[in-house]
Amino acid sequence: MKQILAVIKPFLADKVLRALVEAGYDDVIVRAVRGYGRQKSYLSEYKENEYSVAFLPKVEVCVWVEDDQAEQVTRIIVQKARTGRMGDGKIIILPAAAATANSKTAHKK
Repeated sequence: MKQILAVIKPFLADKVLRALVEAGYDDVIVRAVRGYGRQKSYLSEYKENEYSVAFLPKVEVCVWVEDDQAEQVTRIIVQKARTGRMGDGKIIILPAAAATANSKTAHKK
């Protein structure tokens, strides 16, 4: 089992989530997060914004999948979230011991 964490631009979150649901991955956690990476010296466009000059708004998408599904989920996220510009985000794939669903309708792909 794998846990996939993707930190993406907020305006792309709906596009990524729709694609994941269409592919059958509808158990997803989404959080608003803030952070910075290589673009930290290019924040002039965010000055006068409610966010600190050091942090940019991002969205974290978290999905748990079987090992053989991790590549497909990663591919979906990259296809929908990549703009080719600095600050596109990161995808982290971690091993997960197990994930269980509390719903009677939960299904295994």
